[in-house]
Amino acid sequence: MTQALSDPRPRKTSLTWARLGYGAAALALLAATGVLQGYELFLASSILSYAIAAMGLNVLMGYNGQISLGHGAFFAIGAYTASICIDRFGVPFAVTPVIAGVVGMAAGWVIGKPALRLEGVYLALATFGLAIATPTVLRSDLFAEWTGGVQGLFLLVNPAPEWTGLDLDQSIYLAVVGYFVLFAFLTLRLVNGLNGKAWIATRDNPIAARAMGFDVTRAKTRAFVFSVLACSVGGALQAVAVQFVAPDSFPFFLSISLFTAVVVGGLCSPLIGPLLGAVFIVMVPNVTEEIWQGGSWAVYGGVIIAIMAIQPRGLAGMLGWAKAKFITQNNR
Repeated sequence: MTQALSDPRPRKTSLTWARLGYGAAALALLAATGVLQGYELFLASSILSYAIAAMGLNVLMGYNGQISLGHGAFFAIGAYTASICIDRFGVPFAVTPVIAGVVGMAAGWVIGKPALRLEGVYLALATFGLAIATPTVLRSDLFAEWTGGVQGLFLLVNPAPEWTGLDLDQSIYLAVVGYFVLFAFLTLRLVNGLNGKAWIATRDNPIAARAMGFDVTRAKTRAFVFSVLACSVGGALQAVAVQFVAPDSFPFFLSISLFTAVVVGGLCSPLIGPLLGAVFIVMVPNVTEEIWQGGSWAVYGGVIIAIMAIQPRGLAGMLGWAKAKFITQNNR
């Protein structure tokens, strides 16, 4: 019995199946390029862009236990950075998320260093203020030469070279898929490694985490900066997909939507939760508008309440429960 418990083969087998599952999912995303068209590709690009942002926010909220109501501001920073790079400097759209990520990380480090001295509702309130201030700053005449002011910026996005045979929507979607796969890999590596242990220990008991040798301040800062990086890249990709940015595109409600994607999708679910949460915030408002025009947000809110009442772990928790139920029935 002891040998069976210490046998590493079951763990290796499950790890192999997990890798095969991730590989199959990546291939399915790539194959969708030839199946989806036009608006469908745009929706898919939007879902994956929001999923990238939700991955980062999930690390901050789920694994590190910090509450943020202002990550829509960093989504806006990424979107505007990408838009300025395309509009003013002619940078290829596939490269702009890298630049947006660097700018976003710098902003996250500057803002996060003092903000992370706060905890719980105090950090939530500080980030709330950031989200409220962002649209006003973007409208300001002080930055209008770069941001386009109230009118925003229209982007001329060029598709991939003709020899690829890809149109503009396919080119954007493949770029989004590439960044999604990259962030999925990074997120899994981080949460399953030493950083993940430090984040969880800091979340559960900061005093015990210090006693174990973890630098609590550094752990919080790394989680915050990674969440900002993901949100900035997600914002850049969404701006490229929409091909337009304006201050009204980034209201405070955007931060609430990202918060909703993380909680409804499922905290501490590194990939499935953010992806399901992104599907929820993109698709459910469209569907509910068709069901009840003028009352779609009432339906939207009701669905959120129902999900939280049924399964506090969100959609990922429901999926896990259904999977466990299926396995149990098959083993009988």
